[in-house]
Amino acid sequence: MFFHLKNRALLRVSGSDAETFLQGQLSNDISKLDALSVQLNAYCQHQGKILALFWVTKNEDSFLLSFPSDLLEVIKPRLQMFVIMSDVVIEDVTKEHIQIGSIDETHQKALVINDKLSLIITDKKDINQFNIEPIGHWGMACIDSALPEIFLMTSEKLVPQMLNLDIDEFGVNFSKGCYPGQEVVARLHYLGSAKRRLFAFELGSELNVGDSLYCASSKSAKARGARYKSSGIVIFRIKYNSKFYCLATLEVELKDEAVTLNNEQGPLLKRIQK
Repeated sequence: MFFHLKNRALLRVSGSDAETFLQGQLSNDISKLDALSVQLNAYCQHQGKILALFWVTKNEDSFLLSFPSDLLEVIKPRLQMFVIMSDVVIEDVTKEHIQIGSIDETHQKALVINDKLSLIITDKKDINQFNIEPIGHWGMACIDSALPEIFLMTSEKLVPQMLNLDIDEFGVNFSKGCYPGQEVVARLHYLGSAKRRLFAFELGSELNVGDSLYCASSKSAKARGARYKSSGIVIFRIKYNSKFYCLATLEVELKDEAVTLNNEQGPLLKRIQK
């Protein structure tokens, strides 16, 4: 199955210092990226909170960064700000290519995201080569794979551990060199434990990215007072058939408790067991 991922931006990072530059900006080990894979990377600010999640691919001597398009106007100038004297060129090539998601398909240009999902980046004229399916199937597969996203609504609100990026070093490499926020992310990894993690939920009524999760039994919410009653946040959502599905952060100790959307009177979320 193939899906046109219309709402993703694409930046090309090229130049003799491109790899070194990205290695110093992103959370994963760019030197381990091969030409057949997609590597998930968090782009963090100095407090360790994620500005964007990149699907990074290697294309000969350059790199492509794929991410939700609502972040483009924020992310491109921020990356550019750190180029300084390096031989690095950052270009917006979104309109030059199409991005195709594939599920359980074999294609010569497919770049592996995980054991089911792949990404194809190709010329716009190639769109007719694909039998494009409704995007809801792709979204559901992303939820089944617990593949997180960061949109403008959730930028600078979450650290990598909240999105499970540290598990098996899926999106964070703890033995690479420094990057913005690295000290905060590493300190949580070695000296603490993540109080919030990523979970999948389903709901019979509408929900949106940025909606909060509420749990009446949350001790931390009560301790912080009425202003901070959120126990988590929706970071990705789709409508599939007649129901809504989402990935959301949640306090780990509440994963088996009753959780509602936005407030105590909100609809009850059903956690999808993995």
